Amino acid sequence: MRKLILLIVVVLLSVTATQAEDWPDFRGQGRTGVWNQEGTIDKFPEGGLNVLWRMPVKLGMSGPSVADGRVFITDYSEESPTKGTERAMALDEKTGKLLWVREWPVNYAGAGISMMPWGGPTATPTVDGDRVYILGRSGLLFGLSAVTGELIWQRDFADFKLDSGGNGTSAHPLVEGDLLICFVGGDEGANIVAFDKMTGKEVWRALELNNPLGGSAPVAITAAGVRQLIIWHTGAVVSLNPKTGKPYWEVPFAVYSSVNPGIPVKSGNFLMVSTFNLGSMMMELDQEKPGAKMLWRAREGASDVDTDGLHALFSPPMLKDGFVFGICSYGQLRCIRAGSGERIWETQEAMSERARFSSAFLVRVGATDKYFINNDRGDLIIARLTPERYEELDRTPLLPVTTRPYNRRKLKAVQWMHPAYANGNIYARNDEEIIAASLTAPAANGK
Repeated sequence: MRKLILLIVVVLLSVTATQAEDWPDFRGQGRTGVWNQEGTIDKFPEGGLNVLWRMPVKLGMSGPSVADGRVFITDYSEESPTKGTERAMALDEKTGKLLWVREWPVNYAGAGISMMPWGGPTATPTVDGDRVYILGRSGLLFGLSAVTGELIWQRDFADFKLDSGGNGTSAHPLVEGDLLICFVGGDEGANIVAFDKMTGKEVWRALELNNPLGGSAPVAITAAGVRQLIIWHTGAVVSLNPKTGKPYWEVPFAVYSSVNPGIPVKSGNFLMVSTFNLGSMMMELDQEKPGAKMLWRAREGASDVDTDGLHALFSPPMLKDGFVFGICSYGQLRCIRAGSGERIWETQEAMSERARFSSAFLVRVGATDKYFINNDRGDLIIARLTPERYEELDRTPLLPVTTRPYNRRKLKAVQWMHPAYANGNIYARNDEEIIAASLTAPAANGK
């Protein structure tokens, strides 16, 4: 009888785990863009999203993160073209009530940021246990109490002679074991720096580079039975030992003018990067020892207009079962064969508009072919993506578009912030508000 009761408890706990999952980092657990949630809707309620709460926010390109009943977000109040106040906030996950706020003044011009099309932080808060790590646009890094917002430690990337190429810092900090790993863009071998996550003390630094920081962020993977830190800087994709910063391997892949805001994505033995101007590169990971080789890359002479495989901007592609799904430079949602780069199909339907710098974030529901897609026109789409076709199940307005696109758009603005998907809900923001809305059927969310 005791064994039976124990089995029932284990089963109930496992069911609960699949039905409730936090989103503590950029693109969720492991930065994979996969939401392990059961009972998600296939059709939106009549009348639109079931919005649970909404709260005002200000300027910013960062997405929210969700952990332990709290929603974390950053934003910016502009006082002049180059000066203002950045802040980090924690909200109650169920009600949106403000739990705490921490703010700091910034001088973007003083931090060497010359290109300011969009003000405010761009790095998503990274939550680890009872701490949250916040990176501001000017290179201020904070370790805060996730419960109270109390400052535990602080670092300034200016101390490492930061060179962000005029864009500011945007790479989401990565927790790996006892370390917090950041793209610092510093001098004297400090392009990548690992800090003790508890104290902020530097543990190691890596990569002496002569080119700017770029916009990508680190990811951690396991390949050949070894934990590897994957760094895509503006000259190559490299693998480092996350405990020491020592290199394992490197595959050259330069980007145009530091434009690589996406992150590396992995599926099985495949590891892929994609950039707006020069296209994609697919690598094959060695399964015997740490190593990688290029399988294919965009043809020479490819551009954001004359594309072949995939030229993604903000949107990391999704890899599944030997196929890649991603948003190309003018809004084409494409399916390509992972092993060869061959295009299988494309559609403009998800984006509705063929426009430069088009972007949408794809989040897959578990191991299924079902995706939630929020496009930069402010729509939320439910779709199935297979090697055969794009099948749209439903769409609804998510948020009004508020961000200046700096190119020609029918709506005069865009929505370029990655939502969080946690515990049955979507948490999404623009430059005016953050909302929580249910994406689960009544039987799944208990209503």
